[in-house]
Amino acid sequence: MKANNFVPADEIRAAFSRAMSAMYRDEVPAYGTLMELVSKVNAATLEADDKLRTSLTETDSLERISEERHGAIRLGTPQELSTICRLFAVMGMWPVGYYDLSEAGVPVHSTAFRPVGDASLKRNPFRVFTSLLRLDLIADETLRAEAKVILDARQIFTPGALALIEKAEAEGGLNAADAETFVAEALETFRWHDRANVDSPMYKRLHDAHRLIADVVSFKGPHINHLTPRTLDIDAVQTQMPDYGIAPKAVVEGPPTRQCPILLRQTSFKALEEPVSFRDSDGNWKLGSHTARFGEIEQRGIALTPKGRALYDELLTASRAIVRPAADGSNAAEYAAALKQAFTPFPDSWDKIRLQKLGYFSYRLTGAAEGVVLDGDLETLIADGLVTFDPIVYEDFLPVSAAGIFQSNLGDDQAQDFTASPNQQRFEDDLGARVLNEFDHYAQIEQDSIDASLSASLARSAAE
Repeated sequence: MKANNFVPADEIRAAFSRAMSAMYRDEVPAYGTLMELVSKVNAATLEADDKLRTSLTETDSLERISEERHGAIRLGTPQELSTICRLFAVMGMWPVGYYDLSEAGVPVHSTAFRPVGDASLKRNPFRVFTSLLRLDLIADETLRAEAKVILDARQIFTPGALALIEKAEAEGGLNAADAETFVAEALETFRWHDRANVDSPMYKRLHDAHRLIADVVSFKGPHINHLTPRTLDIDAVQTQMPDYGIAPKAVVEGPPTRQCPILLRQTSFKALEEPVSFRDSDGNWKLGSHTARFGEIEQRGIALTPKGRALYDELLTASRAIVRPAADGSNAAEYAAALKQAFTPFPDSWDKIRLQKLGYFSYRLTGAAEGVVLDGDLETLIADGLVTFDPIVYEDFLPVSAAGIFQSNLGDDQAQDFTASPNQQRFEDDLGARVLNEFDHYAQIEQDSIDASLSASLARSAAE
């Protein structure tokens, strides 16, 4: 089969993202309500901010806003992790970043599978935050061993999905018929199952160890536990959620409200208590409940350099030294004030962020450069209005924010402490691949844009 008969990975990913969204809307109707709210807020934001609309249009980023989603799943075994890596590769999604959530009281470590090229991100920026359960963090050795037996016995991928992964790897891609089948088969891995793999006493033991452990071990597969649209104004969404019958968490996770957004801000509605059945010792199914899936919304800002990220981490720590947000939201106003106060040292203009090398930017020639002989270095070209710059969107995640949303669904009495124990080498061994360093990735995007701008200016000067 000729390569030109293969469906591009970007198209397979777009089809999968649409299918996932439709499935989750059916499973969690509140997600559909959330999508309606986000769509209205985004439209109103663009209507009120011509500068933002122009910037998104000029950088060919406007269309991706309505398509943008991220999902999250939790896996139980290294084999599941390595296979999901291969599955996502068929869709042009690659592991970016390593996250140790044990430092925030969640017994997993994670990566984000996503597209990495600019064209692929603009086509469909679907990403899945993927966590692997740290069985080694379960203190009860007996429970740890029993959980491993349960996880080793399950198969979360359909035979059809596995066969098409192997076919794509062997032949270099999938044709249209295979791609359509692959999307349908792969979707089954993420579907909700309301019958547990364990009896109710085992579920209780797992739940008592940590609610996330029960969520991973007790079910047939890693059901998608949230699907997140991107908003251009998370504060407006947070304020309006109650008008749509949705109760938001009390605190927006991440940095405070700013003129120049940085990194990632997230909010959510409380996890749903859903009916599930457990097969007990008498062989009958008995009704119970499980709480895991929720709705989340995000607003993305600029990707920060290591210097900028260090400042962000320092200021976030400083804010939490003043007031640490309670999971029940009882001190939300105090925390918001402390956060705003703590972040005063972080400049809130693109010029200052760029000149202080706190964030990454993409550079391009302006319309004023047309027909002009360009001469000088980058800063001179910028000062002369011949080159402009745009913030590079942060495409990744913040472990403290992710854990904060999770803990807000547990309540203070459920929050647990684990010793921070990052182990990227072990994670990558289980993954069967190296994760892409996000800082190196953004730095390369920035440098490529600088090289392209300077090359264009040199070529134009030579032509003149």
